[in-house]
Amino acid sequence: MKILSFKPGHDGHIAYIKDGHLEFSIEAEKDSWPRYDNVTPSLVQRSMNLADQTPDVIALSGWVKGFHSNSDDDEGGYWGFGQNSEKVSKTTIFGKDAHLFSSTHERSHIFCSYALSPFQQGQPCYALVWEGNIGAFYKIDENMEIKKIGTVLEDPGNKYAYLYALADPSFPDGLGNFRFEYAGKLMALASYGSTGDPSPEEAEVIDKILSQKSILLTLDKAEFKSTKYYNVGVESPEFKELARKHSDAIFNKFLTFAKENLTEKLPLIISGGCGLNCDWNSMWKESGLFSDVFVPPCTNDSGSAIGTAAEAQFHFTGSAKLTWSVYSGEEFIMDSTDLSGLEAKKLDLKEVADYINAGNVIGWASGRYEIGPRALGNRSILASPLIKETHQKLNSIKKREGFRPIAPICLEEDVSLNFEYSDPSPHMLYFQMVKHDKLPAITHVDGSARLQSVNSSENPKMHKLLTEFKSISGVGVLCNTSLNFNGTGFINRLSDLKRYAIEHGLDGFVVNDNFYKILSNS
Repeated sequence: MKILSFKPGHDGHIAYIKDGHLEFSIEAEKDSWPRYDNVTPSLVQRSMNLADQTPDVIALSGWVKGFHSNSDDDEGGYWGFGQNSEKVSKTTIFGKDAHLFSSTHERSHIFCSYALSPFQQGQPCYALVWEGNIGAFYKIDENMEIKKIGTVLEDPGNKYAYLYALADPSFPDGLGNFRFEYAGKLMALASYGSTGDPSPEEAEVIDKILSQKSILLTLDKAEFKSTKYYNVGVESPEFKELARKHSDAIFNKFLTFAKENLTEKLPLIISGGCGLNCDWNSMWKESGLFSDVFVPPCTNDSGSAIGTAAEAQFHFTGSAKLTWSVYSGEEFIMDSTDLSGLEAKKLDLKEVADYINAGNVIGWASGRYEIGPRALGNRSILASPLIKETHQKLNSIKKREGFRPIAPICLEEDVSLNFEYSDPSPHMLYFQMVKHDKLPAITHVDGSARLQSVNSSENPKMHKLLTEFKSISGVGVLCNTSLNFNGTGFINRLSDLKRYAIEHGLDGFVVNDNFYKILSNS
């Protein structure tokens, strides 16, 4: 069965499933479009070019006719977890009969994490969906019946990001304002604070935010003018302390609920944008409540089309599982561009490793881009982790705040040599503590790193580069941050990559089997 699935709204993307395999998932923000973009005509055209046959099913992830989850429903709508959430009808596509399937946004999260998880169908498990609006636990039984165990917190993602807006003088007063990128920034800042009970001033702010209903529509940040945190500046010491306490308060609400209500030691699958919080994911793994924990690389809304496609497949075939690769995006586009100012040569991974070890920073574009928001070795900026100053250099290249951490990419077989961890971590979704002081560029202020591990079967070229770098430097680790212009998705064409390299000060870049050195960046 062939299913072409669409996710409307922000994080728009189109996924294609054929006979139980994820053939592709292409995202509106990739190829240097704005972050969190909606599905575009260009994306639809490219999906039709990539799909090898006319689909049997068109699947539409449920959404809303507006910016907030309380707006009117579009197709399956936002809310609903029961089986009566499905909408099935007949349609035609280019004159051919097809099925039209839609289900809720809530179920798209659950089915995405379930379909991509390593757990076999029929294995009961718990599901946690925590995102901008939904914050709830569910149980999926052996028959794929989904039952809600309970809602823990309304708007957990929005309430998490709200705190950053409160302290940021550039964020306006008023209702209905929101910036998606604030959640990731707060995650970085929380590491600068200390754990422990909040002070009375901190508790007052946290409690007011967490108790609010529909926070984007009802709580103007101007209501906090009497507190010392209003527009205090996100890098102020007092705000960093508040960020830690706020983050812990949200997690502890869910942890307390889980301890009381999730007692069967089942596996846990996690979805929603809060699943990108590596600190929280690590604490779920370490909680001892679950036999295993799985978070997909597209845990945010960039997995919703996949989830709805998986649910459509389950509806028509009885199978809810997918085979998949994280590298299911589009191939790099070799468009025409003036290559003057570049020295181009055939790729030699030892030469590239030598170049990086000498202190150079390169772009890296290989094969198909990654699904989800994290650069996982196919659309990356790479540098040596051995020099502390590289951290600030990379943040300057990326044009982002200096407090943001730089992630490591590491040989899977060397994880335990460099980190207080021994398992694979292929999707950069957990924090691990760094074992030694040889990797200052990737060691965050609290001693942690957001690790990605690589093995020779999943990404052989990156694995070989890391091996070559280890033979020179002694460590099989590199700095790995996403290859993108600030505010856009991954770079995916040669003309954009050359422009980025020149404008942002890269020393060279690799595209598939070619290595380009910048002759002059003056």
